[in-house]
Amino acid sequence: MPVTRDSVLAALRRINLPDGGDLVSRDMVRALNVEGGTVRFVIEAANAGQAAALEPVRAAAQSAVEALEGVVAVSVVLTAHGPAPRTAPAKGLKIGQHPTPQKGPENPAGIDRILAVASGKGGVGKSTVASNLAVALARQGRRVGLLDADIYGPSQPRMMGVTRRAASPDGKRLDPVIAHGVKMISIGLMMDEGQAVIWRGPMLMGALQQLLGQVNWGELDVLIVDLPPGTGDIQLTLCQRTHLTGAIVVSTPQDVALLDARKAIDMFDKLKTPLLGLIENMSTYVCPNCGHEAHIFGHGGVAAEAEKLGVPFLGALPLALEVRRAGDAGRPVALDEGPVAVAYDQLATRLVGGGMA
Repeated sequence: MPVTRDSVLAALRRINLPDGGDLVSRDMVRALNVEGGTVRFVIEAANAGQAAALEPVRAAAQSAVEALEGVVAVSVVLTAHGPAPRTAPAKGLKIGQHPTPQKGPENPAGIDRILAVASGKGGVGKSTVASNLAVALARQGRRVGLLDADIYGPSQPRMMGVTRRAASPDGKRLDPVIAHGVKMISIGLMMDEGQAVIWRGPMLMGALQQLLGQVNWGELDVLIVDLPPGTGDIQLTLCQRTHLTGAIVVSTPQDVALLDARKAIDMFDKLKTPLLGLIENMSTYVCPNCGHEAHIFGHGGVAAEAEKLGVPFLGALPLALEVRRAGDAGRPVALDEGPVAVAYDQLATRLVGGGMA
């Protein structure tokens, strides 16, 4: 007998919450998807602090659904609708020191894979892709971290809906913030919004080293690194100091963007970093009123470039108003059920299926 949406909700009604009620009556179940014998859903808490405390509830919900007849796989992700209370980092931990010597490339303990999301120039939606890819992977049951390595222009706190400060209980290591089922760290969590970072190269390199190695990441299947645009110190440091699984390059289809994307591709080639594939962002725009499809930035240029280079074309992502609204609201569009979320789900599936994430 195949599992149904109603049978899943019935099972979740039996999961009691510590402060009363159940998951369904408290309206905490989001993005419930039943496809064949695979069930996916999100448990949405009020804030990140509550989400962390609900891990036993998440485990109980997963077990209850797994016990249903016809279920072969279950993915349950904890997320937070709003931020946790702001907490100041403990004194004694200073980010932005000069890099410390390192014998050779090494990854932080517990992290299986590291994926870099890069672009040759700004404005192509690289950070949007990084945050939504992280969320899409988490929804597929992966243990995901997101490192905002754009030190000069950190945008992940806004895109992931986090306003709290990163905490350092011992003054030596940082605790990542959990948002939408993803562990996230950013220099933006350690300074006031709008405050500029005015550092020379060595301080940037040291900051990246700290954000990689002085964070309590725990066990992760994959760490997504949102790189700054271009081919500078941060990219060089990441490629030389870690065992990168590979890089994903994001570009819009237009020729000007592809010119700079080729430079990023050349950089990874020279640094012996595997190029996992290319993504064409803002590929198609569909008018919400009349349904007319337009190619504002062109179409197909990235796919043609991937074919020319002999690397995978990972997919085309649309230009859509809901993507901008979702990013500004701190709720990545990959959490929803629309066509854009489907595109990110397919991208995550391809990476998981290829052993890249």
